[in-house]
Amino acid sequence: MKNWNALSINVLDCLKSRLSPLLIYHHWKHTQHVVKIAEYIAQQEHINEADILLLKTAALFHDAGFINTGTVGHEEEGIRLAEKKLPDFGYTKKEIETIAGMIRATIIPQKPKTKLECILADADLEYLGTDNFERIGNKLYLELKHYNPNLSLQEWNEMQINFLQSHFYHTAYCIQNRTAVKEKNLKGLIQQQKSSLKRKSS
Repeated sequence: MKNWNALSINVLDCLKSRLSPLLIYHHWKHTQHVVKIAEYIAQQEHINEADILLLKTAALFHDAGFINTGTVGHEEEGIRLAEKKLPDFGYTKKEIETIAGMIRATIIPQKPKTKLECILADADLEYLGTDNFERIGNKLYLELKHYNPNLSLQEWNEMQINFLQSHFYHTAYCIQNRTAVKEKNLKGLIQQQKSSLKRKSS
């Protein structure tokens, strides 16, 4: 019998105490949000309860690798942590393999193969198509600036424009409910860059 409540408390406590304070974006609250939004998208996509539990578990571990590693390879480290911890909470080898696939689906560029992988990939980047885009994007910018102090706001906005232009949602729910706002956010960034370049040239 799986004990989701005990597992989520255990992992979130671990993230709260062990994640670097420099991780302003990849904070434990980001993990908590991805768990919640993954469950919500899954319900809209009519996923059964057993699979929703596996999805929430993958969301719980998708950035846990930041405890032991930097940005690169944190997904594989999160999988390693999940493989170590999950048998103690009643997860089978096959379920852990499914969870590992979902965590890998969050690697950029995203290449999800199954319905559950599509849901977690979308949940992780759902904010791109919301009104929280600028606020959350600023957190990511500040986090990246710790590792690259020379990163200018203009360079960051250019990175965001390129990313938004190449990104697409995978689930019917996000395609229908997040794409329009994502396009609006992209237009806003392009407009911002144009104004910024005008100011520089004048």
